[in-house]
Amino acid sequence: MERKKIAFFCWESMYSERVGGLANAATYVAQELAKRNDVHFFTRGDCDFTFNGVHYHGVRPEGGNIIEYCRNMSHGMVNRFKEFDRKPFDILHFHDWHVTEALHLLKERNTVFTYHSTEYGRNGNQHGDWWEYHEICGKEWYAGLVAKQVTTVSNVLREEVMNLYQVPDWKIRVFPNGVIPEQFDVDLDQGAIKADLGIHPYAPTILFIGRMAYQKGPDLLLDALPRVKDQFWGMQVIMAGDGGMRPWLSQVAYDRGLPVRFPGYISDAEYVRLLKAADLVVIPSRNEPFGIVLPEAWSAGKPVVACDVGGLHENIESYRDGIKVEVSADQIAEGICQALEDTDRLSKFGRSGRSKVYRQFRWEGIAENLDCMYGTVCS
Repeated sequence: MERKKIAFFCWESMYSERVGGLANAATYVAQELAKRNDVHFFTRGDCDFTFNGVHYHGVRPEGGNIIEYCRNMSHGMVNRFKEFDRKPFDILHFHDWHVTEALHLLKERNTVFTYHSTEYGRNGNQHGDWWEYHEICGKEWYAGLVAKQVTTVSNVLREEVMNLYQVPDWKIRVFPNGVIPEQFDVDLDQGAIKADLGIHPYAPTILFIGRMAYQKGPDLLLDALPRVKDQFWGMQVIMAGDGGMRPWLSQVAYDRGLPVRFPGYISDAEYVRLLKAADLVVIPSRNEPFGIVLPEAWSAGKPVVACDVGGLHENIESYRDGIKVEVSADQIAEGICQALEDTDRLSKFGRSGRSKVYRQFRWEGIAENLDCMYGTVCS
């Protein structure tokens, strides 16, 4: 395959400003592409550097609100892009609405735009009536209109984008997110980690990891726990992550006397430790375009109970490698109780999930398919 010069535009990366899962997705696929191509990554940051074969170029925008901030960021990215465009870039790949202004300024080039989610989905599958919501939706619509090629991270998100923004089906390709399973498939003693956390080695331990936001459904999990506690009185729950709902969730858990810990934002290393400590990972999302926690949990050999939405719907085979439930506290509680009742089945779910990750969700194969698509955009 012919070597290409590729520009990534993304407001976050793992090695500069990092907000959420978008940083991991864009960074890891860039690193894989860099094994066969010349990849430049325009993002927020204070300096330029090269890491794992990817050339990072930072901008430091200012702005009074998120819309103005991202507009200024996009202009800064385009200015930095021009510094390295003397030998022209073959492909310009834009990630999510934050960089739509940059896409607009460079729309005559070979452009790819990836929807990692939509504002409608981030709002929990409901429309908003505030001005930022409409501004962001307008940018998402425009990006789908002007990009030469559009991609999404799941078929469900593809349908969502087609319905919301009238992007034609022929223009959209699906490339799932991936993982590096070896980062999670490590040999750590579950009982020892539980003991370090002050949890009895045999106490059923449930893990939630994600933003404390309506989209991610942490309130649904909290509402499900009283029923689970009635059946598994020794259970322990860890809800890791930060967000606007965290203080309220912490207060509700305290008021209800639920055994829930809120460690807040955690490091990658601590995330792996908590995964290895958990007996079950729960993903109670109302909307989940892909759901990167799923293959991460599977990579650690952990079973999953998840709401039957988005990428979770596509990728889980219920009662083979996990349990899918409707988006309700009652159904989440039922799924958790079913899972915890049978430890042999729990282990089977985890093993099946791990096998699926090694078959379908490694970044190497995903990047290779993406590289082939770039070739068609260039032709």
